[in-house]
Amino acid sequence: QVQLVESGGGSVQAGGSLRLSCAASGYTITYYSMAWFRQAPGKKREGVAGIRSGGYSRYADSVKGRFTISKDNTKNALYLQMNSLKPEDTAVYYCAAEHTVVADILESSLFSFWGQGTQVTVSS
Repeated sequence: QVQLVESGGGSVQAGGSLRLSCAASGYTITYYSMAWFRQAPGKKREGVAGIRSGGYSRYADSVKGRFTISKDNTKNALYLQMNSLKPEDTAVYYCAAEHTVVADILESSLFSFWGQGTQVTVSS
């Protein structure tokens, strides 16, 4: 039932900022755990930031202090504010959702619904 569509990706210089959005349709995200994952060429998919339905959030150590995850239940949208971007942040970023209990909100295998991804490229 859930369809997720990411937007907001692009190409920026190191130190710049981007705000990613994930629009959900087919169902409301109020009772879903939501997360952002990313995958760079030659690397495995990694959890970036996750947020539970109750608002609890968690971040990967590599982005802590630079990225902020948030959601707006009334707009049925998830966001990822990315500041102080580094070249190593370059990847395809995916939005994911899960309506069951998620023990680890940065574990990709626990999420059922996925968007198509949006490319983020950070140049030196």
